[in-house]
Amino acid sequence: MKIVNIVPGFGGTFYCGNCLRDSVLVKTLQSSGHESVTLPIYLPLTSAGNPIQTDTPVFYGAVNIYLKQNYKLFRHMPQWMEHLLDSGPILRFAASKAGSTRATGLEEMTMSMLMGSDGFQKEELQQLIDYLKHHEKPDIVHLSNALLLGLAEKLKNELKAKVVCSLQDEDVWVDVMKPSYREKVWKLMSDNARHVDAFISVSNFYTEVMKKKMKLPTAKVHTVHIGVDPSNYKVFTPSLNPPTIGFLSRMCEENGLAVLIDAFIELKSMPEFSHARLRLTGGMTADDKRFLHQQTKKLKKKGILHDLEILHEFRPEMLSTFFDGLSLMSVPVLAGEAFGLYQMEALSSGIPLVQPALGAFPEIIERTSGGITYSPNDGKTLALALAKMLGNPEQLVQMGKNGRASVENHFNNRVLTEKMIGIYEQMLR
Repeated sequence: MKIVNIVPGFGGTFYCGNCLRDSVLVKTLQSSGHESVTLPIYLPLTSAGNPIQTDTPVFYGAVNIYLKQNYKLFRHMPQWMEHLLDSGPILRFAASKAGSTRATGLEEMTMSMLMGSDGFQKEELQQLIDYLKHHEKPDIVHLSNALLLGLAEKLKNELKAKVVCSLQDEDVWVDVMKPSYREKVWKLMSDNARHVDAFISVSNFYTEVMKKKMKLPTAKVHTVHIGVDPSNYKVFTPSLNPPTIGFLSRMCEENGLAVLIDAFIELKSMPEFSHARLRLTGGMTADDKRFLHQQTKKLKKKGILHDLEILHEFRPEMLSTFFDGLSLMSVPVLAGEAFGLYQMEALSSGIPLVQPALGAFPEIIERTSGGITYSPNDGKTLALALAKMLGNPEQLVQMGKNGRASVENHFNNRVLTEKMIGIYEQMLR
């Protein structure tokens, strides 16, 4: 079976759960004996700013499509200029300068991409189709997210391939748009859904969210959780010497870092946890630097900045260093999340979780028995939840063991990829 995975590249400067999910899927499909390739769009695939795939062209070059979308002059540029703007050095430079992951200012671009052949990127779409026809000839084309659904009709009609689309956190991008844009984007996504053979949601929670937002029939949506390879993770026993709380995600406001900072200040005011420490990693964009500075100022004002450790320049190979010595981990995302791959990375390492009762977090905590949830999602409530866990060492150790066992038995990428392969084979039959 030949599967082509179309995924957005990004600057590689922060922890991207969706990107890691796509990478794990391709590698596990390959190790299962299937021919699986990644086709990047917008930007090259990078890790810590370094290219991780160089033998495949990048389609829908970010510089090119941005200029065409916003300036009429560039919609008829000569071919040599298009090739220059799509060249590796230009795109790698653009990736290194990518400072935002917000939809603000990109509403028209999002709509144009979803319009497919009727959008300003119709030439790029045809280039992609031609490449797949002559170089890959896939049985399955798997789109990384529903914001790429403008590709679906041509992929299905011209390649005669089955089209699959993952669903994860599209609402985070769309729902921050102005109401007029938001409604149009959801409608475009819903209309394009008819060209997709199967949708793969990453949690039961998000399956229900997207069935409602995109008016998807139940039979078309499958839930396949995200997994990791537990053999890649060293297992630790939660440490309380000293009590240390970890945060693994992009260090930004949306991921609840301010809530955790406030909770840490509250926790440190409790005499039994006055020696607690906080460890952060996950990288950031240029947009996040001011926010992080504001948070460290709060700790400095309280005289506890020395109890904060930040592992900058996030790289996946740093994870063992990050988890070693942690008591537990908390990523209090303000609005919850469709999944949260960092949870699996923590549990694989034997580190339990304290998460807000939002999004898919309760689903994951219940399934793994690897932590607790709390509500509401504010600093004081989180501080009490942290104190409860840190005050019970036996429970910490048992939850760490529960989490590791759950990853081995259910949230194992080999188990979940077999489920994905079953969906592919069912469509092909």
